[in-house]
Amino acid sequence: MAENENLVIASKVKAYIKTTADMKCSAAVIDILSDKVREMCDKAIANAKAAKKKTVQDKDF
Repeated sequence: MAENENLVIASKVKAYIKTTADMKCSAAVIDILSDKVREMCDKAIANAKAAKKKTVQDKDF
C-alpha cells in the first residue's frame, strides 16, 4: 500500500461536513485525515504486538 494512499472515503467526509455544518471540505482535509488514521492504526498495531496478539482489536486503539 502506498504511504500517501487515502484511507478515508472522501465523499462521505465531505457529505458529513456539508450536512453537519453546511460547509465545504478542501481536498487537503482528506490527506490529513488519512495521515491521522494511519498514525492511529500504527499505534494500535504496536499495542497489539506488545500484547503478543495477531489481531488488532478495538481496545488496541
